[in-house]
Amino acid sequence: MKDMTMTTGNGVMVGGAMMTPDKDIVDNAVNSTDHTTLVAAVKAAGLVETLKGTGPFTVFAPTNAAFDKLPAGTVNTLVMPENKQKLTTILTYHVVPGRLLAADLKDGQTLTTVEGEALTVHRNGNMVMIHDAKGGMANVTIADVVSKNGVTHVVDTVLMPTK
Repeated sequence: MKDMTMTTGNGVMVGGAMMTPDKDIVDNAVNSTDHTTLVAAVKAAGLVETLKGTGPFTVFAPTNAAFDKLPAGTVNTLVMPENKQKLTTILTYHVVPGRLLAADLKDGQTLTTVEGEALTVHRNGNMVMIHDAKGGMANVTIADVVSKNGVTHVVDTVLMPTK
């Protein structure tokens, strides 16, 4: 984890906004200028109410820059109504049931996502990396963004399921 966070007793700074534990995952995410693509995708997939639910959830939240790494046109195609199922599959692959802080993530640990496939945790000191089903790897750049219904870890790559 790069030390790119400003942590106070009241929350963590992400994308120019303070993420606070009294808000749910969605209410925190909508304030981050680094997560506008993710928020739009969550809305297009109809997952807002789910991620505002009780949880708890652990979300690996790709930044806008992470989505920009995808082939040109991918995001625009995924948010089209006819691709809602594929978008939902990709987004739910970034969500794990439960509240897992960075300290809970162990090297070699397998996490079963809400989508049903696995993610694998790799650690190198304090650096946490998440490997997806297709061999891709995302670095956790900001960890432990606590919300009232879970925790978010900001990642620098979109994780891809096999489906």
